[in-house]
Amino acid sequence: MASEEESFAVLVHHRGSIKRKTRSGVKFTNKNPLYIVVNRTTSYDDLVRSVLMKLGLEGAKRIKKFFYRIPVTILHDTVKYDCLTIGSDEDLQVMFLCRRQFPEVRTPELLAKLVDVVSSSGGSNRNTTNVATAAGSSSMAAVASSSVPVYEPAAQLVASPSFAVDLNDGVRDEVGSFDVLPNALHGVPPVGVGDGELGDPDEDDVEPETIDDDSGDEVVAAGPALAGGGSSSGTQQYPPYFSSLDLDTMTHEGALGHPVGFGARDAEGNAGLTEFQVGQQFQDKDEALLSVKTYSIRRGVQYKVVESDHRWYVGKCSEFGNGCTWLIRLSLRKRKGIWEVKRYNGPHTCLATSISSDHRSLDHSVISAFIMPMVRADASVSIKVLLNATAAHFGFRPTYRRVWMAKQKAVGLIYGDWDESYSEIPRWVLGVQLTMTGTVAVLRTSPVLVGGQVDESQAYFHRLFWTFPPCIEAFRHCKPLVSIDGTHLYGKYGGTLLIAIAQDGNSNILPVAFALVEGENAESWTFFLSHLRQHVTPHPGLLVISDRHNGIKSALEAPDGGWLPPSAYRAFCIRHVAANFALTFKGKDARRLLVNAAYAKTEVEFDYWFDILRSEDPAMCEWANRIDYSLWTQHRDEGRRFGHMTTNISECVNSILKGVRNLPVASLVKATYGRLAELFVRKGREAEAQMGTGQQFSQHLVKCIEANLNTARCFTVTLYDRDNSEFTVAETTPTGTFSLGTYRVSLASRTCDCGYFQALHFPCQHALACCAYARVSWSSYVHSVYQISSVFNVYRMGFTPPIPEGFWPPYDGPTMIPDPNRRRAREGRPRSTRIRTNMDEADPNRPKRCGLCRQPGHTRRRCPQVVGSSQTGRN
Repeated sequence: MASEEESFAVLVHHRGSIKRKTRSGVKFTNKNPLYIVVNRTTSYDDLVRSVLMKLGLEGAKRIKKFFYRIPVTILHDTVKYDCLTIGSDEDLQVMFLCRRQFPEVRTPELLAKLVDVVSSSGGSNRNTTNVATAAGSSSMAAVASSSVPVYEPAAQLVASPSFAVDLNDGVRDEVGSFDVLPNALHGVPPVGVGDGELGDPDEDDVEPETIDDDSGDEVVAAGPALAGGGSSSGTQQYPPYFSSLDLDTMTHEGALGHPVGFGARDAEGNAGLTEFQVGQQFQDKDEALLSVKTYSIRRGVQYKVVESDHRWYVGKCSEFGNGCTWLIRLSLRKRKGIWEVKRYNGPHTCLATSISSDHRSLDHSVISAFIMPMVRADASVSIKVLLNATAAHFGFRPTYRRVWMAKQKAVGLIYGDWDESYSEIPRWVLGVQLTMTGTVAVLRTSPVLVGGQVDESQAYFHRLFWTFPPCIEAFRHCKPLVSIDGTHLYGKYGGTLLIAIAQDGNSNILPVAFALVEGENAESWTFFLSHLRQHVTPHPGLLVISDRHNGIKSALEAPDGGWLPPSAYRAFCIRHVAANFALTFKGKDARRLLVNAAYAKTEVEFDYWFDILRSEDPAMCEWANRIDYSLWTQHRDEGRRFGHMTTNISECVNSILKGVRNLPVASLVKATYGRLAELFVRKGREAEAQMGTGQQFSQHLVKCIEANLNTARCFTVTLYDRDNSEFTVAETTPTGTFSLGTYRVSLASRTCDCGYFQALHFPCQHALACCAYARVSWSSYVHSVYQISSVFNVYRMGFTPPIPEGFWPPYDGPTMIPDPNRRRAREGRPRSTRIRTNMDEADPNRPKRCGLCRQPGHTRRRCPQVVGSSQTGRN
């Protein structure tokens, strides 16, 4: 039983949001947070029960996860925070350790993610309890070895890959060309893309900004399918943690699923076994080494390896023969295939001869074993969070690069080897094409030269384009626009993921096509856009929203590309335009004026903001005038934008594809199938439920109409023709920050002087007033894309349960390997990308200091402490 002194309060936010890039880093906002008293013996389940009991939501809600405002660094008495997902007892221990490491932060802060309890039928039910075992069983059933041809029933599917899905969160010589094209494309077009707030263009790798308790915001990991019983979000034969997270059973395991070893802390943060024992056994050498290293780290002492091969491992203390006799000898028992401690002299009788913030045994293998649960729970967890958790757990602070290497190793162990992942792509293409007839996959390779000759047995991965039949069919019912952008891949090998994003009539975003390429250039964009036009978006009059990249411009302006007017039109993302503007003109006020001018829906309003910008600096207007107004302003787009001014790449990555950029390529492409399947299930059910209640239009449109109706009561309407189509509307009180006073409205041509009617394609507040005056229904003046039936048609098709890998067609082509030129991490010290100035020049009169003892006159290699201990060891 913990004493009163060991208990402390935790501030729990439950209806707030996450704010980033504040002065202190991450910040949680909530008007009425809770205070929960915990201690080191409190488990994750105890914390969940306490929060739900205090909120009075037991049985009605469940906590999917917590977000922990984790302290990272302290600079000038200011604590910097990051965000860490907590979903298990092990994750909760990080909070306890950080509280001890950062005594300045006495009250930890958590943000609870609340979702509705899901009944066994899959629907949201506040009066039923959550059937967690049902979800777990459905995902476990499909886990089978790819070498054993066991076909599971279609109802037992694997949910989308592990990280949670937040829905409301040039080589010309080609050896081979691998095209998998459909005989007939029948499917559902993509789900929509929501316009996000204007922000930093590099914010596409952060958590969703708003966390509320709406059950529609997140997809349950193993939710039921649209119409077939089980979840249709299965990708392939993933391990259990790849399909659904069991955070309660997630313990600190080594690389092969064994305990971390000596020095690992128990639930109360105390050390485990204190010393090794003769006869103690380990499953393999890796586990034995991990235990020895962890023991050395916990003791704060150094040891050296005397002998190490496939049969023996002998280690001695660095001060052996100088007052310390610590020694350990382990050997392999061939009959049992296990490693055993044969001799042990302990404990250490030496003292640490130096003080250092790092430890030699704290290598990337040890760190990888420790951070494995966190990476398994969220593959996009930042290096800073992992580094801080490692420092809090072991008491030593490793380098950023070492933690990065540890994360790459952990990702490779969980989701597959980085190099072997490329060889799985051809078989996945064949497997997914067999799973869903009509899947489009175009694989491009480049030759492997060995001694000046082409190696026919191997080929470098070059590019891959893919899309699925439901996405193709879905786009037919979406708004006639598509956003395109690219996002960099993280991990061992570089590259770029190109994405085409659509949006339905309920402002839901939907990626409809993908491509893995070497980077953003004219050739890669031509490859992506040509197949996008051919297979997904052949519709005339389509609008393409993108940034100002020259590669996109070259691909869209190609005579045979099919993207020239009137077949298609181009528009710029205002977020990227504003970012380019900020490179030349500093200051947020000027940038805000440019954005306001771009969002203006009438020429009068545009001139108003542009004149203010000109008064700030005429050069700003000259910069903007060099860009055609039809490409970046809303009042010149002829209504093609539907009010969307950005590419939505940030929202798409955060809500649907969160974490996939951190995965090996095979897991990445598999994840797109599972994520989209889960998205179609969730959004299809929502639309079907709304249709069942008799709704005619989407919720997004209903909210906009209700807001317009509230202001339409303050107008004076005058009719100007007998057909009830031409009106003038006078505002008795101004509405909004910019008002003309009197507006002309034409219901026949669906236009209004305010510009909203023709820009958004549904009645503005002035048009609603005219409809009420003429006693006609406003619903006939709404674009068909906003009808709930159109929204449902977007998600009608759904995905097919994946066929196990054992039933995939064989692939007899060259082995796919990664291009070594794309490898991100090289051996040795990474090259600095810093632009050096005179401030970086070292003072020639400043003496050099040792990196170990920090004394001048020698280096780490010649440090007397190291030299003295090594000479003593040899004697």
